[in-house]
Amino acid sequence: MDFTGHSLALHRTDDYLDQPCLDTIKRIKLYSESLAMHGKSPYLYPLYGLGELPQGFARLSAIYGGTYMLNKPIEEIVVEDGKVVGVKSEGEIARCKQLICDPSYAMDRATKVGQVIRAICILNHPIANTGDVNSCQIIIPQSQVGRKHDIYVCLVSFAHNVAAQGKYIAIISTTVETSDPEKEIDSALELIKPIEQKFVSVSDQYAPTDMGTDSQMFISRTYDATTHFETTCDDIKDIYQRMTGSEFDFSEMERTKQDCFGDVE
Repeated sequence: MDFTGHSLALHRTDDYLDQPCLDTIKRIKLYSESLAMHGKSPYLYPLYGLGELPQGFARLSAIYGGTYMLNKPIEEIVVEDGKVVGVKSEGEIARCKQLICDPSYAMDRATKVGQVIRAICILNHPIANTGDVNSCQIIIPQSQVGRKHDIYVCLVSFAHNVAAQGKYIAIISTTVETSDPEKEIDSALELIKPIEQKFVSVSDQYAPTDMGTDSQMFISRTYDATTHFETTCDDIKDIYQRMTGSEFDFSEMERTKQDCFGDVE
């Protein structure tokens, strides 16, 4: 049950056991189809790290007339009559009709919903009992370690050009439940030993206090403990629906021979 619900369906708690099964079936179907598409794993990880994702967005955005501005300090979100009208930076205002931002830019419109502990560990070996793979995703179901939330371990390495030759990076994360967060990930730390170096941080989680339809400020949720980005994708779809009033239609995004980017067969 733990394997199916947490490793395949990617549920974060056992709440799904009291809910209709259709959502769980759809989640398992997604996992199965992703595994069939890529062979060895249902997961993808970009070479050179996650920073390649915003770079890819910047390049694609430029094709459609978007502008990317780097190293611009945000001095103020300008609001008039209860609606956002722009963002002030270095004395200049970039005008807008809608604004998307994370909670750190609008703390007065966000509320704390929890905390996440993350441990970034540098290793000189693959994780034991994984077949010496250069990357993997490990989910420790909460019931097996006496918790309410799962513990996640994401392993990447030199094979992804994110570490020196022969080095591995294991990222451990979970939702904080006690006053001693680091002790909560002991089971995961034991799993990946020996550890050359470890960096631990605890960060607050925030969620928007309103839908944003009145102010036209659409605030995202902060990243949770999951390492597979399913909840992040859900947040993106939620923001889109709040902004447009309709669900995102993926069928309209099918690539055609007229696309001016990427490879087509």
